[in-house]
Amino acid sequence: MDYQSILNEIAEEIAPLLNDGKVANYIPALAQVKPNQFAMTLTLFDGTQHSIGQSDTLFSIQSISKVFTFTLALKFFSTDLYKRISREPSGNPFNSLVQLEYEHGKPRNPFINAGAIIVTDTLINHFGSCELACKDILEFIREISDDLSINSNDVVSTSEMEHGHRNLALANLMKSFNNLDNKVEDVVSTYFKHCALEMNTKMLSRSMLYLANHGSDPITKQCFITPSQAKRINAVMLTCGHYDASGDFAFRVGLPGKSGVGGGIVAVVPKLMGIAVWSPGLNAQGNSLVGTKALELFTDKTGLSIF
Repeated sequence: MDYQSILNEIAEEIAPLLNDGKVANYIPALAQVKPNQFAMTLTLFDGTQHSIGQSDTLFSIQSISKVFTFTLALKFFSTDLYKRISREPSGNPFNSLVQLEYEHGKPRNPFINAGAIIVTDTLINHFGSCELACKDILEFIREISDDLSINSNDVVSTSEMEHGHRNLALANLMKSFNNLDNKVEDVVSTYFKHCALEMNTKMLSRSMLYLANHGSDPITKQCFITPSQAKRINAVMLTCGHYDASGDFAFRVGLPGKSGVGGGIVAVVPKLMGIAVWSPGLNAQGNSLVGTKALELFTDKTGLSIF
């Protein structure tokens, strides 16, 4: 299949949409990003990459980082993790307090903000401190991406902490239900640091290969998690990876995927490739408007949906 020609076609077809969508202006450090940017990269199992657009441009991965922290938490705690987090779609916005109140401080899944905060709390417990948790999360992401240059942007994480009242409220609510072990400010600050990691589509598509290959990197042959755990992560990405638009994403694209409010989306084609797209303009649910359309066009043109 001529993937490069397909990417070229996609870039042409999405061009009229590039001024639609709105950047995440509730995070001041992200509000300055120009919305009409686009990049897309495919990484195959032999390491071959096909890209279009600004694929070398670094951007804030935001909630895509939840895939990596969930991977580590599942690796360390296995099914015990589900005592503190469910694995069902929420049907509500990613930062909803209402559902959390009804369900006594147990988040619906690890990809809404409350769930990712709990995951971060478990990793702080495992590594022994916030500093070690940040260090080891970063090391893991560098390892699966095979790129030592990846770093977190302190300006973004500081900006998020200064304006993170809703996330602090979520953490305090879970603390009141005895579902948060560490100090609220420490957990939320650590959470923002991994959300503020900067990557480009080349790095991100490479980082997804272990999930496309049953938990093992097809290039380095390193095993990161079990096939069963990889299956679970992909399942939660499919059902919960796009918040209250997860069903629509499965309907339109048909791949396990995870979005971030920085405009990035990662997706997995099992046994074949990792994909990453980036376009900062978001739709009403907080997912990349053009990125979602690009992935829909990709599965339409290639037939590479899981359905």
